[in-house]
Amino acid sequence: MTTQHWPLAGLRLTTPRLELRWPTPADLEALASLAAQGVHDPAVQPFMMPWTDGEPAERAQRTLQYHWRQWGSWTPTDWSLNLVAVRDGTVVATQGMEGRDYATLREVSTGSWVGRDHQGQGIGTEMRAAVLHLAFAGIGARYATSGAFEDNTASLAVSRKLGYADDGIERCTVRGRPAVTRRVRLDGASWEATAPFPCRSAACNHACPFSD
Repeated sequence: MTTQHWPLAGLRLTTPRLELRWPTPADLEALASLAAQGVHDPAVQPFMMPWTDGEPAERAQRTLQYHWRQWGSWTPTDWSLNLVAVRDGTVVATQGMEGRDYATLREVSTGSWVGRDHQGQGIGTEMRAAVLHLAFAGIGARYATSGAFEDNTASLAVSRKLGYADDGIERCTVRGRPAVTRRVRLDGASWEATAPFPCRSAACNHACPFSD
């Protein structure tokens, strides 16, 4: 894929430890292998769409198919940007951001997952901060939303750290049982006030999204 006909292929977001980029075929292969190794404890299901339920080969194929579908269905009014996060040359995670009727609503939503061997290292916070910076400073978003099941403490902790506020709940069914999703919302003014990106200046007195 070339940047001449698909400019998004040249997109790069850099943070202190990561590069987030539009995945190459090799990146997708690495991401699929990462999914095959497992994304979470099999005893729980943190995703509303239970794509991780299944054998390793199924998880790998679903990962590829998801990205291919998003590529093919991109339109200016309905888009989903899914980047791979690379650390020291290794694909460790994926971070997504999507917009619906974006020109009118100026609102994005985000979602992500991190390979199990790379969890607990602040990668989720770092890569979400990167796409939030792209949203607010790059494409003029007014709001960013996210959500997680109420028992997904890691995801909710990232949201709190980056300044999101509670935005209600939704009830759904996961593995045949009821579950509660907590929605969260962040506006541009709150982002600028509490979590500027990047935060590399010694004179900066704002909360740094990369401090654990």
